[in-house]
Amino acid sequence: MKTPARHKGLVLATLCATMFMAMLDNVIVNNALPRIGQQLHSGVSGLQWVVEGYSLVYAALLLTGGTLGDRYGRRRIFLTGLAVFTAGSAAAALSGSTGTLIAARMFQGLGAALLTPGSLSILRHVFTDEKERARAVGLWSGVSALGLAVGPVLGGPIVDAFGWAAVFWINVPIGAAGLLLAARVLPEFTARTRRLDLPGQALSALGCGALVYALIEGPARGWTDTRVLALAAVAALTLSAFLVVEARSSDPMLDLRFFRDRVLTGAALSGFMISFGMFGAAFFLPLLMQDVMGWSPSDAGVAGLPMTAMIVVAAPLSSALTSRYGPRLPLVAGLALCASGLGALSLYGTHAHYAQYVWVLLTMGLGMGMTFTPASITVMRRVDPARAGMASATLNTLRELGGVIGVAVLGAVLGSRLTSTLAGSLQRLGAPSELGRHLPGTVPDGAGALPAPVRDAVDAAFIDALHLALRCGSAALAGAALLVALLLHPPRRLTPPPAGEGPAPRPEGRSTTATRMRK
Repeated sequence: MKTPARHKGLVLATLCATMFMAMLDNVIVNNALPRIGQQLHSGVSGLQWVVEGYSLVYAALLLTGGTLGDRYGRRRIFLTGLAVFTAGSAAAALSGSTGTLIAARMFQGLGAALLTPGSLSILRHVFTDEKERARAVGLWSGVSALGLAVGPVLGGPIVDAFGWAAVFWINVPIGAAGLLLAARVLPEFTARTRRLDLPGQALSALGCGALVYALIEGPARGWTDTRVLALAAVAALTLSAFLVVEARSSDPMLDLRFFRDRVLTGAALSGFMISFGMFGAAFFLPLLMQDVMGWSPSDAGVAGLPMTAMIVVAAPLSSALTSRYGPRLPLVAGLALCASGLGALSLYGTHAHYAQYVWVLLTMGLGMGMTFTPASITVMRRVDPARAGMASATLNTLRELGGVIGVAVLGAVLGSRLTSTLAGSLQRLGAPSELGRHLPGTVPDGAGALPAPVRDAVDAAFIDALHLALRCGSAALAGAALLVALLLHPPRRLTPPPAGEGPAPRPEGRSTTATRMRK
């Protein structure tokens, strides 16, 4: 179905607005957590699930959302997801207890899992010209990344002015307007008539859910906790079974041939690792700014504006580079810039001035912005349109899991180093070693009532542990940059045969997953 030219701008605006809302909701709630804890009498564990309940359902059901869009129509599933997300936002704003709020957040995650895969698929079909499509995806990716970047900036002032429920109410008018506009301008595409891969859907949801749950609970309960180990075992078994089922299925929800294409594999790895390093680091930087450096939540959010600005600048730049040179240059450059930024940030401590390290925030923003668009464009170029929903869901699932795993892994590094360093410092001060156990989450939060020497030791131990975590994230991103550069390296050109001996063989790098999937 060909979309009228006059509607293309409205389609792009609708998809950008709804994706911005979904990405914004991932992070904006962090600023509201202290007020939620006060008014709903939530403990630390409850507040953690207010944040992670969304990610748990979102990551577990993204593949299912992509498959449902391919099966029943992407417009229909997109509209359903948007309606569910908007209703979940209203329910979260009206919640009177922590349990109700967590349930509403999970409902939001369900809606986001349904609408996210269809958004990229619709763009692919509406914008058929290659250059026009690249510009549209560049804008869409930039707006999506912008939602993640401005969440902390907007959250503090909104909560201060209107209360914690406002971070959820803000989604309701956007979602309602998006529903009305999407129902009028979004085209529908022919749905596939094959049967659903129910075993694959059940195994993927159970496996991803168990994995994310184990990673969320691991830092708090301990990695040797019986429940954590049991969930990790369930995740390993079910995800292994999922791969076996998908390999044997005649109509899988995740076609494993996706990963036979080294370019697609490189793009997916880039998305996973950027989320691993940057989301993991971003989880701890507010602790540094607020608990150690004494900044207010609003000031800490405003400090991130340079990073936000660079993401906006980098998105169209990376789109142009991808169209001209392919995805290798922007993806490798983005990973390298983020690796450099995290490594450089580990050189600054408590007494650093903002002007000294603002260049690091600019570097990380540029690196993040360089990776979002090329990965999305690569998926659209190299995957059969009938599998676009599955491919988009795969990419987004890996991004989401990368963030969750990054927080867990870098958090484990930080927590282990903090515990050992703080124990030695307290022993030298003659303070009881048990004192460190009473610090909430083993971080400086709540340590203001401690004697000055002890608080200084806590701050120093936290800085040391954060620096180690940042360097680990930097090393992981640097390794990913090297691996992606190898995966996306163009194959050696074959020498054309002499005249009269037939056409030159087609270079391997030009074949696509789309071609192979049709065979």
